Amino acid sequence: MSADTKTRGPLAQFIHSLEETVIAAILGAMTLITFVNVVLRYVFNDSLIWGLEVTLILFAWLVLLGISYGFKVTAHLGVDAITNMLSKPKRRVLAILTGVICLIYALLLLKGAWDYWAPFAALQPTEGRWFPTGFTTGVRDRAFYVTDQVPMLGMFRWLEGAINYGEAYDKLPRVIPYFILPFSSALIVLRVVQATLDVIAGRRDSLIVSHEAEEAVAAAPGSQE
Repeated sequence: MSADTKTRGPLAQFIHSLEETVIAAILGAMTLITFVNVVLRYVFNDSLIWGLEVTLILFAWLVLLGISYGFKVTAHLGVDAITNMLSKPKRRVLAILTGVICLIYALLLLKGAWDYWAPFAALQPTEGRWFPTGFTTGVRDRAFYVTDQVPMLGMFRWLEGAINYGEAYDKLPRVIPYFILPFSSALIVLRVVQATLDVIAGRRDSLIVSHEAEEAVAAAPGSQE
C-alpha cells in the first residue's frame, strides 16, 4: 500500500474511499446481475436480455479503473529479480525510469482513448500520430450509435438534444459506456505521476508490489507448520 495511506488529508481520504466504493459497487453489480440472470434462466426460463452486455461493460470499467488504482496503492505485480541485485540508489533510479516509461505509455493511451471516444460524443479526435497537434475536422460523428440491448435511461435523455440533433435514443448511446476510456486513461496518467513523484521523494521504493505477497503468505496462520 502507498506509504501515505495513513497520513493523507480529508479530501484525499474521501477520494480514496470513493474509488474503493465505486470498484466494489461495480463488482457487486456484476455479481448481482449474473446471479439474477442465472436464477431467471434456470428457474423461470427467462432472462434479462441486457444482462450480459451490462456485465461486459461493467467488467471493462472494473479493469480500467483497477489499473489506475493499482498504481495508486502499489498493487501491480512485477519481476524484481534483477533490481534486487542492485544497490538501493540504483534501484531508485530504475524505478524513476520505469515511472517515466509508464507515463509516456499512459499519455499515448490517453490520446488514443480520446480519439476513439470523441466521435461518439460528437467531438473531434486529435491530429498527429504520436502527439496531439490540433483537432481533426470533418470526422463523421457516431453520436447516434447505441448499445445492442441496454435500455435508455431517463437521466441521459439530455444527450439527445446535446449530441444527437434532438433524435430520441431507443437504447443507451455508446458514448456513455465508452466514456470510461478517456476518463480511466486520464486517471492512469495522474496515478503514474503521483507514484513516480513518491519514488523521487522517497515515499515508496518501486511501482510494483514486490514481496508483499510473500510476506502476507508467511504471516498467514499455519504457514510456519
